Amino acid sequence: MTQPFLSVVIPAHNEANRLPKTIDEVLAFLSEQSFSSEVIIVENASSDDTYQIGKAYSDKFPDIVKVLHEDLPGKGRAVHTGMTLAKGKYRFFADADLSMPPAEILKFIPPHVDVPIAIASREAPGAVRFNEPFYRHFTGRVFNTLIRTLVLPALHDTQCGFKMFREDAVENIFSRQTMMGWSFDVELLYIASRKDYPILEIPIPWYFNAESKVNILRDSTRMFRDLLKIRANGANGAYD
Repeated sequence: MTQPFLSVVIPAHNEANRLPKTIDEVLAFLSEQSFSSEVIIVENASSDDTYQIGKAYSDKFPDIVKVLHEDLPGKGRAVHTGMTLAKGKYRFFADADLSMPPAEILKFIPPHVDVPIAIASREAPGAVRFNEPFYRHFTGRVFNTLIRTLVLPALHDTQCGFKMFREDAVENIFSRQTMMGWSFDVELLYIASRKDYPILEIPIPWYFNAESKVNILRDSTRMFRDLLKIRANGANGAYD
């Protein structure tokens, strides 16, 4: 089997309402490209019809869409499963709410750029946020300040849910992942920085989704504890 040029990985927990529109838009985008591709939907611990919806697409488009199931919850777990089982030379994971237009994916891969890691940024020059409430932006910047202070001083937006890892970077970084919840991407980027991978922040247009599953108080407290754990892991050589 010929290796796909691009894999698009979509973690999906209780996404029955949003998933069909997202898959339709991703498939429409990919159908316009000259490169080969695959879409991997990773459903984990859903209580709705997310898996059945993904399965219907994989049955209809078996050459491009695959659906996987994980029994345990955790966005980081779903992303880890999808990215490590993907076959693409370039592997892009995307939030199921698709708050970034699919066409922006072209900015993350050749011929536009060819880097081991490229992450979407809502803070890089040229980025535009649409309809985001002030409190969400403010709390996001506070948390990013903590991230920059404790673990990743060079990055301005580690939490946007659209990131590309080249095949070689996936193999070297995801094997060291320990966090399976919301802080997983900070950990992945921290591991990458310790391995001296360059990380490119790419400005995107980003559309706030009122159905966001992020709970500011609960998740910020949890992620602060995770930052301390990531820092401690780095100090004791857990990622080496």
